[in-house]
Order: sequence, then structure tokens, then C-alpha cells
Amino acid sequence: MNLFQKTLARQNDSRPPVWFMRQAGRYHSHYQKLKERYSFIELCRKPEVACEATMGPIRDFDFDAAILFSDLLFPLEAMGLGLTYDPGPKLDRRLDTLDDVRRLQGGAAMAEKLAFQGRAMELIRKELPASKGLLGFVGGPATLFCYATEGSHSGELKSALRGMRDGRFDAFYEKLADLLAENMAIQARAGADTIMIIDTSAGEFDPVTYAEIEVRALKDVIARFQVRCPGVPVSYYSKGTGPVHWKALEGLPLACVGFDWVEPIHSLLTSWGKRAAVQGNFDPHLLFLEPAELETRIRAFFADALAVPRDARRGWVCGLGHGVLPKTPEKSIRLFLRLQREIFGGAA
Repeated sequence: MNLFQKTLARQNDSRPPVWFMRQAGRYHSHYQKLKERYSFIELCRKPEVACEATMGPIRDFDFDAAILFSDLLFPLEAMGLGLTYDPGPKLDRRLDTLDDVRRLQGGAAMAEKLAFQGRAMELIRKELPASKGLLGFVGGPATLFCYATEGSHSGELKSALRGMRDGRFDAFYEKLADLLAENMAIQARAGADTIMIIDTSAGEFDPVTYAEIEVRALKDVIARFQVRCPGVPVSYYSKGTGPVHWKALEGLPLACVGFDWVEPIHSLLTSWGKRAAVQGNFDPHLLFLEPAELETRIRAFFADALAVPRDARRGWVCGLGHGVLPKTPEKSIRLFLRLQREIFGGAA
């Protein structure tokens, strides 16, 4: 097993692997050069280009894991909602009524429209050194529902919040469930070490709604995936959530849980380290600090992790609470990685 795989299994006694969400993104000069030649949707849909976008930060920064370069909204396109980027995502229509939901296409067969992700994963797996991990990802059901009803996951989400209770979410999820599980399986069969479910809208929902509706859907879609790909670990990240939301995750069969920076890393490793691997949770906003101050903050973050017994760190995937922000200085990424290798004992 490579360093990332050992960590997912909570068996890593070496340096924690480092992986950042959005490590292939707008902050990176490699990505900017690709964007001069390709549109965002081409970057995602052309397997050779998606592979190149994924591999750029691996070659440049030597991260310990790669994640498929894609977008979590493609299942909505497969369901018949249309999808363009101008520059952000735009759907052709929204799910304002139950009749709108009923007109959607659904089921595992629709995942054939996402085969380009599997082809990209196969290319990445071939090019990626055996010492590196590989993640696939999909959007969480609630996050996809928010986009389908609101067109985004920002703002007050009035329609989405109503939809959780007026039957639209249940009808939407019935159409989505096997499509999403098969989407996960496409990536897993192509070589992913884990599939991460990314719920960027989870924090918009109160803990009761989150636990009763979204966590129930998560449990179901994971079960459907595990029938298709037994033994492939599932990871999960929910943006904007906190300890009350996290409590609801305790019964889910998750190999790794990603956390924001609202709680110290030592606390997360102590409370979750024996249940699942922990991904996170340095604040990405701090990467805009001047180098001297940033180094102080990074060292303090690592010292906090080192205060935890080694057993609790065997499942720590070192990274950010969320993704690398646009315009983050590349030198900040390099500083983080250099200090991490220095402090935790060099390359494994």
C-alpha cells in the first residue's frame, strides 16, 4: 500500500500524506496555461486534458494524492437539466415543482453519460506514480439538489429548504440514487483508492434536517455503491458544518471524514481518529499571509497535531479545511509542503 492507502486504513506510522481539495485550480500557473487552450467543460470532458489538469500539481508540488479534475454537477446534466459554464455553472432549468422533478431522467443507465470520468481516471492511474493515492469524487445529494432547485449553493436557498420537506427532495433522490452510485462505481473501477462525497451545501441545513434527510440519503447511496464495488472506501466532506452536524455521521460506513477549521486538529484526531481517517483542516485563508507569519501559523498547526498520540494520527490526511482559494500564492503551497515534510520526517 502507498502512503495514502495506509492512511485511509489508519495504518500509517510514517509521515501523514498531504492532499488539498482544489489543488488543481485557478491559483496554479499550470491550470492557467491549460485554460488558455481549453474551456472549463473541455478540461473536464476530454479525458487526456482532465488527466493533464490532474497531474499538474502532482508534478509541480509533489502532493501525495491526486483527485480527478472534474465537476460535481455532471449528474444533473445526465438527468436532463442541461449544463453550461459562463464562467460559472448554469442549468437550463430548475426544479420548482414536483412535476419538474418527475420529468427528470434517472437510474444507473444515465451514468453512461459520465463515462468520460472513468476514461480520465484510467489515464491518471497509468501516469500517477504507484507511491501516490488517487481520489474520485461526486457531489452529495443535498448539494446536487440545491443546485437543481436554486442554480447554485449560495444565497438563502429558500426553494431548496422548502424542497426538503415538500416532497421534491425525496422524488429527486429516487431519480438520483442509482445514477450517483453508478457514477461512483465508474470512478472506482477505473482505479480510485477512495471516492469522496463532497457536500458543499451541507452547512446550509439545520442539524435536524441534515441528519433526518441528507444523512439518510448518504447512507443509502453508500450502500448502493458498496454493492457495486465492495471494499472500496468512501470518504466524505461537508462544507460549513460543525460538531452537531458531524454527530449524525457516526453511523455511516466512512473510511475518511474531511473537516473545516472550526475545530482544532488535535480535537478532531482525538475524537475521530479511532472511527475514521481524518482529512484537514488548515484554514485556506491563511495561505494569503506573508511568508514569515504563515510559517508561524503552519508550525503551530503541526505542533497541535503532534500533541496527539501517534495512534490517533495513523489516519490523518494532512490538508485544508476546504479547497485552495483562487489567487493563493504558489509559494504558500510550497512552504506548507516543505514544512510538513521537514516536521514529520521527510518523504515516506
